[in-house]
Amino acid sequence: MSTARKILWNVVSQVLGKLGIALLSLVSIKILTVYLGTKGYGDYTMIYEFLAFFGVIADLGLFTIAVREMSRDETQTPIIIGNVLSMRTFLSIIAMLMAIISVWLIPAYQGSLVPMGVTIAAITVWLSLINGSLTSILQVHLKMQYASWTMFVGKIVSVLYMLFVIFIAYKNPSGTSFIHLIFAGNIGNLVMVVYTWYYASKLAKIRHRFDWYVWKNVLIASVPYGIALVLNTVYFRINSIFISFIRGNEEVGLYGVAMRILEAISIVPLYFMNAVLPVLTRAIKEGSDKYQKIIQYSFEFLTMASWPLVAGGYVLSYPLIFIISKPEFMSRVSDGFYGSDSALRILLFASLFSFINILFQFIIIAVGKQTKLFWVSLIAVIANVIINLYSVPRFGFRGAALTSVICEFVMTCGLFYLSHKYLSYHFKYWATIKAALSAIVMGIIIKLLFAPLYSVIQNWSVFVLIVLGGAIYVGLLLVTKTLTKDMLQMLRKTDKQPGMVE
Repeated sequence: MSTARKILWNVVSQVLGKLGIALLSLVSIKILTVYLGTKGYGDYTMIYEFLAFFGVIADLGLFTIAVREMSRDETQTPIIIGNVLSMRTFLSIIAMLMAIISVWLIPAYQGSLVPMGVTIAAITVWLSLINGSLTSILQVHLKMQYASWTMFVGKIVSVLYMLFVIFIAYKNPSGTSFIHLIFAGNIGNLVMVVYTWYYASKLAKIRHRFDWYVWKNVLIASVPYGIALVLNTVYFRINSIFISFIRGNEEVGLYGVAMRILEAISIVPLYFMNAVLPVLTRAIKEGSDKYQKIIQYSFEFLTMASWPLVAGGYVLSYPLIFIISKPEFMSRVSDGFYGSDSALRILLFASLFSFINILFQFIIIAVGKQTKLFWVSLIAVIANVIINLYSVPRFGFRGAALTSVICEFVMTCGLFYLSHKYLSYHFKYWATIKAALSAIVMGIIIKLLFAPLYSVIQNWSVFVLIVLGGAIYVGLLLVTKTLTKDMLQMLRKTDKQPGMVE
């Protein structure tokens, strides 16, 4: 199997697995929004938004740096993973304790379920961080189908527990049932870690190591990137904090539904570039021009994937939100009420920039200049705070959504400049332009088809239109030759065939 096919299968397996997880997530959003309402779901969302700030501190960029270092010398995998596992375990315990102590001291959360929810959900985040360390082994060996499987199984367990709580144990919402819904994440993530450990241990010997020389070298490489990730999380997550303090958790709930969809979309570029990183790192290290092809194909894949999500999601935002929530989350423009669907339309444009941002970030990491990411992230955070202070009091969660678009654009400009500064490469844009036009045509067609289908099956027509829209878009890519013969032939080549991207 060619390296290109390995990368593709690695990405496809992850995306298919994540698609299953995304569908289960939509189920969980549906049952949670119906069961808890906007205020209860706002509290639920706020718990994980709060923990995200501390979780990224524990992450510290260790996953990406571990993948890069193991890709450079796979014989060092047991040493690197053993030390990274120890570092992440130590950092995650400290970070989660900080989160628990902090949330109980914040006056705005006193008398609510948020502090107890954070205390319980901290275990979920801790298990997720440990799982991420183990997953880096699977990533280096391009065996991420196992990681997708374990996450899928873990999510099934979580959703089943939620269903038990809502439909059997506590049919009416209460403080106790809310805590059980948080606890569902602990059970699911524990199952996920056990399975991931099993598969990863087949590829490398796993045990905690405390080689201080390795700790020093890894931390020197990861801390600057980790700080950039912290800042990145701040500008991505702080919107919910602003909304919570200024407008209340009910609007956090409305914003949170749209954000969950955006997060499901954002895994596509991240998984793809995680799969590409080992190959890109080796190509740059060898000093060959293969990295130019890798970057070009990555750019084309990411843009081809992002355009239809934006065009289709914009047209189908209302029925999408209807399917995964309930009427109180929907816009009623005649009454002057804007719901989660209006936030989704805005946030989709932020995802368009975030797809490309991931590529630039990983180019910078591959050349070992991750320390430079700090400044771009810092500028984005400052911009986010300034704009949110103006937009959230006036426009609520819609202002926060627009802030995300602006900050993603700022990130795009900064990361594009940095990546070009440290690595010479160039893009061919014709395929991207054709993909954008194909997505627009697809969006127009499904917009025209929505009304007649709605008269028959109402908002449930979204499922038909998603499948139909996907088929139309792929067909247009083939007709316009955006998907070229070279791309298709590359995926059929074996390692012995010349001319492939390695």
